[in-house]
Amino acid sequence: MAVSTGLLMFAVGANHAFGQRADADAWRHPHKAAAGKGTAIEALSTDYVRGKPITVVDLAALDGRAPVPPGMKRFPKPGETWVSPALGRMMADRPADRLAQRFPSGKAAGTLGREALIHPDELVAVIGRAPSDPAVTAQRNESEAVDATAAPERIDAYATGAVSSRAQVYQVLMIIASVLMVVPLLVFGGAAARLTVARRDQRLAALRLVGATPGQVVAITTAEAVLTAAAGALAGVALYAAAVPALTRITIAGGTWYAGDLWPGLAALAVPAAVPVLVGISAVAGLRRVVVSPLGVARRETPPHLKAVRLAAFVLLLVAFAAVSGSLGGMGKAGLVVLLAFLALAFLGINLVGPWAVALIGRIAVATARGPARLLAGRRLLDDPRSAWRTVAGVALTGFVAGFLALMNPSASALGDHPTDRLELLVPHDRSAAVSRQVQERVNGLPATVTVDRGRTDPPLPVPGRADGEEADDTVAVRVRGGADQVERARTALAGVVPGKVATTPADPDAVQAELLADLRTGALTVLAVSFLIAITSAGITGASAVLDRRQAYAMLRLAGTPLQVLDRARRQETVIPLAVMGGGSILTGLFFAAPFAAGFGVSGALTLLAFVVLGFAGILGAGALSRPLLRSVTADPAPRPD
Repeated sequence: MAVSTGLLMFAVGANHAFGQRADADAWRHPHKAAAGKGTAIEALSTDYVRGKPITVVDLAALDGRAPVPPGMKRFPKPGETWVSPALGRMMADRPADRLAQRFPSGKAAGTLGREALIHPDELVAVIGRAPSDPAVTAQRNESEAVDATAAPERIDAYATGAVSSRAQVYQVLMIIASVLMVVPLLVFGGAAARLTVARRDQRLAALRLVGATPGQVVAITTAEAVLTAAAGALAGVALYAAAVPALTRITIAGGTWYAGDLWPGLAALAVPAAVPVLVGISAVAGLRRVVVSPLGVARRETPPHLKAVRLAAFVLLLVAFAAVSGSLGGMGKAGLVVLLAFLALAFLGINLVGPWAVALIGRIAVATARGPARLLAGRRLLDDPRSAWRTVAGVALTGFVAGFLALMNPSASALGDHPTDRLELLVPHDRSAAVSRQVQERVNGLPATVTVDRGRTDPPLPVPGRADGEEADDTVAVRVRGGADQVERARTALAGVVPGKVATTPADPDAVQAELLADLRTGALTVLAVSFLIAITSAGITGASAVLDRRQAYAMLRLAGTPLQVLDRARRQETVIPLAVMGGGSILTGLFFAAPFAAGFGVSGALTLLAFVVLGFAGILGAGALSRPLLRSVTADPAPRPD
């Protein structure tokens, strides 16, 4: 329960942290003020230094009511530059002609506070301008990375609900990752709640037979489960709190984290409060047979066979997803909600059909048995398919995660190989000659060559104020020799040559996209690793629990002369056989659900699946081996006991 609660806190805390980042980014994308109500002008551009983006916010006050930006004590005066701590350190460490001279006065007038920053490592500059400054009057086109450029707008407040496209992508990915991780966690918690459930049912059935009421049985079970889970939940909160300092060092979206962002506010109380409730419900849900038929439990009667309607419900889920998957991409936020719902239903569907499939596997094993170990394994699967499914459920559900993520594992090689030594400026055709002359003057003395490419936009981008059919922008390009330091000197020299535009290399936006792809791979492997460890741990716990639950049956088999090796082989087969079938089925289901959103099956995806199959089976076998000494212990003295 402590591990489950700690990981649930991590999932909730990560979602909260991405939400906090989105809020910190919103002020750079404010809503346009109503006509005549603007009190300030804001524009956005993105510069780069050694492949790292620098968010540049230009602000001009129209009157004394201009709103103070987040993280600043006052509105910046014309010519002032306020910088983030990371950018300030970088400006101090580098020669001025490689960074600082890009900003007015070449030095910082102030340092931006926490409220203005997405993460501690972010590079941000807020520049004060006069209302007539071309930097806040010239139009801009969004020809760089997503959300990297915004034309000047009159504003009267900074947006609190606006979320940039990049922030939305990370929020969506985190939500999907949470669903993929939380469901195996709940299975793990359910397995812990059902430890030694068979022996518990025997004791409770005996209490019912000597006169205990159903209410008393439920109260006993609830108290035992809830009190234990509550202690584990509190330990889990402490575990997560101790892990937060280490979690802040994880780099996602170009930076580390503020510790306060990772602490999920009220959810820090809701999660440990919900865990004991869920465990209590899980424990009480298994009491129906004890309450209704205690004599059947005491006599160890085989429960009724599971219905094939479970399989029908699972097939219906697959058909429904196939019918709507093609339209999910065009549904916006509603499409995300539908996708998350289907992912959750897929987990529930696998968990629903699992016991039925295990029972079917048991019938086949019994019918085809050629030795005592296979016969014992098949009879056990047929006698209690739910218990056998719980042993392999964690790994089977993780198979769905592995299959889903195998197709969601893009490679940065798809971005291409763009030059890093060519700085480009898009300018209108009628100004390209004049701009090229200015550029030549700026880079005079540097190892650079200036050229003009006619009408190069790939594809042509719409520019405010230009009618259809007008000639496309020209590209004034500067080829720089001498390495990265010379490129940064040329980039600094070109700052402000075209108001509202930043000289960038074709590789600069790719660096941001490559960062996103790397984060996708990191997140996918993290979710898979967490799910995998949970699954293996769950298998070990349920395997040990099964030995304790069946100690009397094992003792009787030993008295009948069954060798210990046969019992151990039967126990291993009743785990491996269902795992091979259900694990493969879960992987195929994950591939099916990911197929509409994936471009293809790459080498990295194939390696991920192969690693999961190998480690999954090895982990299950290892978890089973850990309970072998327990099996030897409970059969060391096979004499019947009063219980």
